[in-house]
This record gives sequence, C-alpha cells and structure tokens, in this order.
Amino acid sequence: MTLAANDPRPKSVQAADELRQRIEAGRYRDGKLPPSRKLAEEFGVAGETIGKALRILVSEGRIFSAGNRGYFVTTDDTSGTGGKPDIVEEIKEIRSQIQALTERVAALEEGPTSGGA
Repeated sequence: MTLAANDPRPKSVQAADELRQRIEAGRYRDGKLPPSRKLAEEFGVAGETIGKALRILVSEGRIFSAGNRGYFVTTDDTSGTGGKPDIVEEIKEIRSQIQALTERVAALEEGPTSGGA
C-alpha cells in the first residue's frame, strides 16, 4: 500500500491517518504495531517519514513507545494484563513524591545552623 502521490498533505500525515484507521478498525489486535522499517516499506516512504507519523499518533495518545520493543496501541483498559498504565496518573503521583522529597530536603538543609562546635 503506497500513499497517494496526488494528496497535498505531507506523507507523514497520510501515514498517520492510515495507521489511525487501522487502529480504529482493530487491525492490531495484539496491540503491537509492525516495526517502523516494515511500515516504511509497506507505505513506500522513508523511515523518518514513518517516524514522524508515529510521533503524531503518540502525541494524540493513540500509541505509545516501549523503547526497543516497538510501538503499541494505547488501550482504555488499564487494569488488564495487556493494558498500558495511565501515564497521566503516574506522572501526577511522581510529581507529588518529588514535591514531598523536595520539602524534606529543604527542611534538612534549614536544620540546626546556629550553635554547635
């Protein structure tokens, strides 16, 4: 499947649209997208073009990157074994923990500054 040459949109946007349609149609039932190299060959575009398309879908929250393991479809079911954790909630929890640690460090640094040997 090659992208339309007469479409005025950038190839990365066209590829993102096609991948979005495939995701919505449930084509990636196991949740894993094919490797970028395979998608580039299939769409007849450069690897960087597919990289841009994947970044578009990541920014939309439709997929996420698992580093060297590839890209996976974001699921609404975060309680299942195959579900992706709720990133927003995790970030909020991490920020809360960092804030608490920052306050503890500040309190320790303000500790006994007068007196002593």
